[in-house]
Amino acid sequence: MKEFDLAIIGAGPGGYVCAIRAAQLGMKVAIIEKRRTLGGTCLNIGCIPSKALLDSSEHFYHTHHKLADHGIHVKDIQLDLKKLLARKDQVVKEVCDGVDWLMNKNKVERFHGHGKLVSNKEIFIQKEDGSSQTIQSRNIVIATGSVPIDLPGFEVDGKQIVTSDHAINFPSVPKHLLIIGAGVIGLELGSVWSRLGAQVSIIELLPKLFGTADRQMSSLAQRIYESQGLKFYFEHKVIGIEKKENEVILKAINSKGDGIEFKGDVVLVAVGRKPYVEGLGAKELGIQFTNRGRIQVDPHTYRTNIPNIYAIGDVIDGPMLAHKAEDEGIAVAEIINGQAGHVNYLAIPWIVYTWPEVAWVGYGEEELKEKGIDYVVGRAVFKSNGRVKAMNESEGQVKILAHKKTDRLLGVYIVGPRASDMIAEVALAFEFGATAEDVARTCHAHPTLSEVLREAAMAVGKWSIHS
Repeated sequence: MKEFDLAIIGAGPGGYVCAIRAAQLGMKVAIIEKRRTLGGTCLNIGCIPSKALLDSSEHFYHTHHKLADHGIHVKDIQLDLKKLLARKDQVVKEVCDGVDWLMNKNKVERFHGHGKLVSNKEIFIQKEDGSSQTIQSRNIVIATGSVPIDLPGFEVDGKQIVTSDHAINFPSVPKHLLIIGAGVIGLELGSVWSRLGAQVSIIELLPKLFGTADRQMSSLAQRIYESQGLKFYFEHKVIGIEKKENEVILKAINSKGDGIEFKGDVVLVAVGRKPYVEGLGAKELGIQFTNRGRIQVDPHTYRTNIPNIYAIGDVIDGPMLAHKAEDEGIAVAEIINGQAGHVNYLAIPWIVYTWPEVAWVGYGEEELKEKGIDYVVGRAVFKSNGRVKAMNESEGQVKILAHKKTDRLLGVYIVGPRASDMIAEVALAFEFGATAEDVARTCHAHPTLSEVLREAAMAVGKWSIHS
């Protein structure tokens, strides 16, 4: 029986990053993954393919609607959906192959099969060809990720009722795509198919976008999305569905108690995700779970109630974000090695890769009011920025919330072009406890989008230059 210092079940962003860091620290590492390709949901059917589709659909939309403003006239624009999807698949292959190369480079031994805990030091691996084997490890990390949440009564058939797994591979552009859930998945995939020609209606139980995020900034994003053609129906509870040969009828109740029907050709169920622990053997082994179905761990060490078994990523509490899982993967490898692993959850960025993008770190105004924290607001709009004008963009703004007495950053929201790249500066500022003045006094290159962030930081102290 093969023996290891660390065995990781799941090769998504949390699992494979943990494996690499552990190998760097001198451990003998095994990684177990049931998919033929590494990278988990994120690389195979989530983050990476959706971003490839977003990029392609942005080009298509810009060619139709914005190139003429640059003096570039294009006639007879055609959508080759088959090629667009093939490009997406190639991007996924290259990224997943890269993870495979990293495993080999770091001498991480890979096992292809379904891993199941049979003791605190043994993992049974069931392989696709029917064979099996058992390995031993002094330490085990559970990093099995998550799967889409099912809605009772909405049986996914992959054609008329689909999840995000199917919505990255539609064989044709839907005429009317109905999306249940206005979260990140619904917004991103809704944007993709809207740009490619679909009518998109998004039905959401909550009263606004982005959950607990800042209301003013979520409202700004909503107005921009609506100007692009997305239709939102908030505070609507979906109660049933009727399938016909070429049509689906979604039945809902609005906030007034009135019944309403939505007719389309495809329904995307995007109401969130749940931990994937099916067949893991964790409950049988006595590992404790929270009342939300996530694995219970010590928040400082990621240990379960079984000391040498750890869990990270989507299977434990916290946001289901790939970069959150990666940070936990690094931290738990270092903890197992006797070091002080660290994750600052307040500094974890949230990003919606629509256009314009939406990104934030920290608290929104409503959260700060609820906590009784006094704060000051600084804002700056993108439309006055030179680089934005050169790009022929105008939508969005940066909003900074800083502590009224200490000036330390409490929340930063960006709705604008390339917000996903700009938010890294904010995360770094949070990690080092920076103030709004620290950001304002930092030289930002001109002309760049990042100048809008600096301008908002200046506005906190009421000395903004360009607004």
